[in-house]
This record gives sequence, C-alpha cells and structure tokens, in this order.
Amino acid sequence: MKAFKDQVAVVTGAASGIGLALAERFAAEGMKIVMADIEVAALASAETTVRRQASAVLAVKVDVAYATFGAAHVLCNNAGVAVIGAAHEHSLADWQWVINVNLWGVIHGVRAFLPRMLAGGDEGHIVNTASMAGLTTAPFMSIYDVTKHGVVALSECMYKELRLMSAPIGVSVVCPGLVDTAIMRSSRNRPADLSEEGKAGPMAQAFGQALSDRLAGGYSPSEVAEQVIAGIREDRFYIVPAQPEVKSSIGIRAQDLLELRNPTLRLA
Repeated sequence: MKAFKDQVAVVTGAASGIGLALAERFAAEGMKIVMADIEVAALASAETTVRRQASAVLAVKVDVAYATFGAAHVLCNNAGVAVIGAAHEHSLADWQWVINVNLWGVIHGVRAFLPRMLAGGDEGHIVNTASMAGLTTAPFMSIYDVTKHGVVALSECMYKELRLMSAPIGVSVVCPGLVDTAIMRSSRNRPADLSEEGKAGPMAQAFGQALSDRLAGGYSPSEVAEQVIAGIREDRFYIVPAQPEVKSSIGIRAQDLLELRNPTLRLA
C-alpha cells in the first residue's frame, strides 16, 4: 500500500502511547481516522489532538467505522495490557484479562474487518502490534509473552494466506522493544469482573520496577509510528523498533532452538 491520502485508518488502543502516535502519523498522511479505546476521557482528549491534523476523525467503537466512512484501508490492532509475575503466582483472572485484550482483541479486529476489506477489493494493510516479547521470552512475563507469541503466529499465518490468495492486503507485525508508554500501569483499565490479581513475589516486583525504569528511557511512540508507516509502504512483515541490545536476543533464542540447547536466561 503506497497511497494514504483520503484512505481510512482504524486504530485500537488509540487514546495514548503507540496507538495515539499511529493515529497522529496517519493523520499527517491525510487519512481519515477511526480511533477506538476503552478509556473514554483519554480517547476524547486524543481525538481533539488528532482532529487538528486529520481531515476526518471518528472516536467510537470500531463497529461503526463502515457506517461512517464506508471502508477501512489500514487496520492497526494495537490495544495491549500487561501484568508481571511468575507463572504460578498469577490468578486465573490475570490470564483471562491479558489474553482477552492482547490476543482476542486482535482476533476480533481481524474477524470484523478483514472479510470486508477483502470484499471491497481495495489495497489495504493490517498491522498487528505484538512485542519483542512475541519473538523472545523473559522471566516474570509469562502471560504477556504467551499473548504476544500468539499475535506473531496469527500474523504470520495471515500473511501467508493472503499471499496465496493474491489479495491486495498486506500484513505486518510490530514488535517494539523498550518504548515509553503507560503499559505498566494498564491495570487502571482492568474490568471489575476480572479484578482478582495474583500476588507477585519480591523477585517479580523487582523485575517489574526495573522494566518500568527501562521503558521510561525507551523510544518515543512517535518513533514506532514512523517505522510502521515505512513498513506499510515497503510491504514489510516484521517491523521491529527495538534497541540493538534488545533486538540481539532474537538471535540468541534462534540459536538456542537451532542447537536444541536450554533457553538462555535474559532479564528483559
């Protein structure tokens, strides 16, 4: 997909962080923007920001996008949450909440939009936000890593299927490294019926604090958005805006697999 002006972009998790940066970047390209997020007040504020640049902005539930604009050309399944803890420390509600948002959110987005994008026949692109946690693993991140590996696997399958179909729709998976977002504070959006949290032990808590500190010094969301735009233009599947020292863990894990050696311990 090369042309963006006057096309329609749908972004979930658009009230802050990478989602907001994507909406702003698409607006700068002259696109019409559909923004969706569970945080109503934050979404309203984000809509005001994006409206200064975009020709048209709709901040609502994504299922009304077609009723308003009649099409969707770029879909960014971006919403995400995280919890920290050892696998045995998590509650079942921890698992359900994170899987619902991080994996089922992408599945629902694909099911809602891809059939209609195919039927429309226009060029388009789907961008699924995973993480370096979808390409590697770390202690105390079991739930997050499981969901992000799922997003990578789903995206790879979609890419292959659409290529076999000769469909005019590209697929990318975004695997950011350290990015300065509020994901470590995502419990603010946790639903009441899944409020039972696991009890993270001292090691997990220390890991979580260290990760939060590193994220605060990470890339800006706008840097990720720039790489996403470039990736769409280049029809590039893997978009990995990650620091070199973080990205190197991909090679380490791949070598573990090739040599059938036990997983190499990394702390982030």
